[in-house]
Amino acid sequence: MNSNPADPLDGRIVAMALGDMATRFSLEVIEHCASTSSVLLDRAMPDQASGSVVVCERQTAGRGRRGRSWLSAPGDSLTFSMLWRFPPGMLPPAGLSLAVGVAAARALEGMGAAGVRLKWPNDILADGAKLGGILVETVAHGGQHVAVIGIGINVRLPREIAEAVDAEAGALVSVMPYAPSRNLLLANLLKALGEMLDEFGRSGFAGFVEEWLARNAHAGARVSILAEGADPIEGRCAGVDIDGALLLDTATGVRRIVSGEVSLRPR
Repeated sequence: MNSNPADPLDGRIVAMALGDMATRFSLEVIEHCASTSSVLLDRAMPDQASGSVVVCERQTAGRGRRGRSWLSAPGDSLTFSMLWRFPPGMLPPAGLSLAVGVAAARALEGMGAAGVRLKWPNDILADGAKLGGILVETVAHGGQHVAVIGIGINVRLPREIAEAVDAEAGALVSVMPYAPSRNLLLANLLKALGEMLDEFGRSGFAGFVEEWLARNAHAGARVSILAEGADPIEGRCAGVDIDGALLLDTATGVRRIVSGEVSLRPR
């Protein structure tokens, strides 16, 4: 029985919405799994094709950054992962998660979402609330880098999800004139990802810096960087470098931050 009869995920509808780009993706819709990214990572070596996509109605152990869980509600969330193989010999795809954020923002804005912002390194926000998250995991095999890009987006926000998370959560229905079809949402996100990955293969994250900065949720703000096993680092958010590192203006000068959790510094 489908989890959401009013808006079931349907690969045929997604393919129709993709149009000419449908041949670039191999889409599998499954009713439930622990994690769509885990499904693809388990298959990644050696034969899974670039452009393979797994989308799930009910994800029971979705993965977020730093071992966190991504909570999703059947019918009210879109959770999917895509595998992408970069050309042999290409350097590690530094800044890819930020470029994915730009692609997601393009897609959401194209569907009418207002006020989309990006929080370093992988959150999608609107009005300060988290609409979605991104997790990029990469592996190397035979001189080739393979990325599994996981995206989770709240279309609606059931009370049980809002109460279960430790940060302010949001949903697309609050920033769009209507709740979008998840099939159309998935198609638009895949289109944007495909276009982004083509550009990323040519220029890396450098080609996306300005777009990311234009949506930087914490531009110029005083923030704290929290990392396991280290004291918090405080400073002003000064943007990002061409490899995706956060630039933090501190009392001792500008520092490059390559990992950690950003939080607004209390006034």
